[in-house]
Amino acid sequence: MNLIPRVETRLSTCPHDCPSTCGLEVEVIEGRTIGRVRGAAGHSYTAGVVCAKVARYSERLYHPDRLMHPLLRVGPKGSGQFKRISWEEALDRTAAAFIEAERRFGSEAVWPYYYAGTMGYVMRDGINRLRHAKNYSGQYSTICTTPAWTGYIAGTGKLAGADPREMARADCVVIWGTNPVHTQVNVMTHALRARKERGAKIVVVDVYDNPTMKQADLALLLRPGTDGALACAVMHVLFRDGMADRDYLARYTDRPGDLERHLAARTPEWAAAITGLSVGEIESFAGIVGTRKASFFRLGYGFSRSRNGAVNMHAALSIPAVTGAWQVEGGGAFHSNSGVYRLDKRLIEGEDVRNPSIRRLQQTQIGRVLTGDREALRDGPPVTAMLIQNTNPVSVAPEQELVKRGFAREDLFTCVHEQVMTETARMADIVLPATMFLEHDDLYTGGGHQHIQLGLRLVDPPGECRSNHDVICGLARRVGAEHPGFGMTPRELIDRMLAASGRGTFADLARDNWLDAQPPFEEAHYLNGFGYPDGKFRFAPDWTKVPNANDGPMGPWQELPEFPDHWEAIEVATERHPFRLATSPARNFLNSSFNETPTSRAKEGGRPEVMVHPEDAARLGIASGDWVRLSNERGAVLLRARIFAGLRRGVLIAESIWPNGFFPDGRGINTLTSADPVAPYGGAGFHDNRVALERIGPVLEGFDEPVRAEPEPALA
Repeated sequence: MNLIPRVETRLSTCPHDCPSTCGLEVEVIEGRTIGRVRGAAGHSYTAGVVCAKVARYSERLYHPDRLMHPLLRVGPKGSGQFKRISWEEALDRTAAAFIEAERRFGSEAVWPYYYAGTMGYVMRDGINRLRHAKNYSGQYSTICTTPAWTGYIAGTGKLAGADPREMARADCVVIWGTNPVHTQVNVMTHALRARKERGAKIVVVDVYDNPTMKQADLALLLRPGTDGALACAVMHVLFRDGMADRDYLARYTDRPGDLERHLAARTPEWAAAITGLSVGEIESFAGIVGTRKASFFRLGYGFSRSRNGAVNMHAALSIPAVTGAWQVEGGGAFHSNSGVYRLDKRLIEGEDVRNPSIRRLQQTQIGRVLTGDREALRDGPPVTAMLIQNTNPVSVAPEQELVKRGFAREDLFTCVHEQVMTETARMADIVLPATMFLEHDDLYTGGGHQHIQLGLRLVDPPGECRSNHDVICGLARRVGAEHPGFGMTPRELIDRMLAASGRGTFADLARDNWLDAQPPFEEAHYLNGFGYPDGKFRFAPDWTKVPNANDGPMGPWQELPEFPDHWEAIEVATERHPFRLATSPARNFLNSSFNETPTSRAKEGGRPEVMVHPEDAARLGIASGDWVRLSNERGAVLLRARIFAGLRRGVLIAESIWPNGFFPDGRGINTLTSADPVAPYGGAGFHDNRVALERIGPVLEGFDEPVRAEPEPALA
């Protein structure tokens, strides 16, 4: 007789580096394995919708290449030659290497390196407790948010905005510099609801005709790095045509008169020449947001990943301040709510034992750090030992040639704690098998919404997989690190953090799994004043005093414009490198997460490609499917061309991030990206690269390419 398995639906939270931080409903089968994963219907922002890659999460959890046991390298670095060892031996070897590095060069020779492979507070940030307890080198995390957050806070004075659920009650939703059909589908849930129920207009601003652009009533296809020019021209029209809210400007903003005078020369004709848009498109955009007070500006990360990214973010954010859209429900702007939670992470991160004199090394400049660049090392000792969790720098960090050269150093000891054998794990001396989010307890907050959420262990981990917390505590004992957090369970750490933050207890949160932390309307819309002492929105910020976490001014900060503007700090195309490349996110990958799964690879077409405008392709004799070489001062990449009319001439798009092994010589797309810091506080311009484009031909001898598959169709 066939028995029907017992299936229980449990609540959880998606852990990945995505603003949506979806509430989940997970099928647990017989208490041992998972089945389907759905968006939680009871979560007011997730609203029952989850992206396809998370819906098929069992493919990741039960992947045949999942790491199960600790491994020791027995061949050359990068060869993939390892042997199985015990956990005791793996942790002992790692601790011994850290102790030896500290003996030879001091504690700063050890660099714990991490990022957002999980967004859980315990599993992501606990590595800092080990860092601070031992005075290991600090990390200035610049790979993702720094330019965007700095540009936003430059205007508002804090990192918070209108309730993102208000998108559904807007009369216009402006989706600027993000492709949520690919990266945060819940934005589309609320925007499309506004269109269906209120007749709202959807305006999308992006650099290629992606699936989100196809949903727009007005799709504005502009050249990369020119968003500031568009924003200035829109504000010019708002002032010119009497659509600026002068009463609001006088009460809530600094220097509106000076802004208006500054914008007098920033006409639609001026912006059209810079952006590639028509004058009519710019006028239409201004007319829509100028006549629909409830215009909700949903500002993404993509357009900030440029050398002028902070300026572009601030310029776009300035538009709803000119219209006074902040005054009404469904109006204003939103980028991230990360500033509303105010969680006390001192116990998790060991902030109480942090030595402020210890150097902080820039995350994005890992290639320069590991190859001995004196400035990147802050004139300190070399890094000779690393622990890496939650990130894959040999794939995702810029300046890949330097990164690989650094990891190949024989005098560098590397321990990588990972779920699958990533490019970084292949370069390690010790590889440790890591749990996935359904196999441990953690706490999350939504950057793209307003919920504090639990994600509890629902199934046992396979093999000998251990959590980040277990590894950190095991190493702490061996290297002599002392802190109360090393003796606590994840649930105890969560409970203490919630209590210290005035957010109740673990037991309170466990009852419903999430807590709505949305501030009141007046606070979220800054009707009691913006985050600066005088309560004014800043059109003319002091860029060196923007209240965002920083390591001091960097990049060409002295040249930052006083007011919103087009700042040509970008890597401008030249005769030698006449194309501009953006490495936009693929729908079925999340950075390098999910790019190990067969379904995600197949839905992305089975191979990396670069989109080329038909006229550019014709001029260079390139046919769709041809091999081409992209190159610049940082290196060269080989991949296939896809002829695509949905971009401006001179612009190339390579949706990413494909594994390095899918490129003929193992050089992935970040070979071409730069670690030059974005002013004023750092960051990387992943979408700001000048390159040359060269045809090779339909065949590349010696490379056994994966089987071609059709890409996933665009959202209908």
